[in-house]
Amino acid sequence: MKAAAAAVVAAFARHDRDAYFDTFAPECTFLFYNAPAFLENRAAYEAEWDAWTKEGFHVLGCESIGGQVTMASDTVGIFTHTVRTTLAEGDGSIVTGERETIVFALREGRWLGVHEHLSPDPTYNAE
Repeated sequence: MKAAAAAVVAAFARHDRDAYFDTFAPECTFLFYNAPAFLENRAAYEAEWDAWTKEGFHVLGCESIGGQVTMASDTVGIFTHTVRTTLAEGDGSIVTGERETIVFALREGRWLGVHEHLSPDPTYNAE
């Protein structure tokens, strides 16, 4: 499962949309503090990603800090970490500090995300 978590982070870090979304099950749900609504499945998140991209969203890099995997069962695992994401902003970039939880389930031999929750990291100070 650790390899699946690393694959999510790596694909996101290189803004590889297809590889990133391939790490999530179609029925995966997403709860992001910076999204206008609860995203009820992967297709909803893909649509949100595409809208963000049209507005200039582009990931320049992503660093995972202190990742931990907790196995809930043989087929369900929980990945938690702190992330520092560098995003394009105008002519420059911005770094965000967040905490993330991804619940993975073993599906047909692959670990796929079935729920993701993202929240601001209250300890992060961008200055």
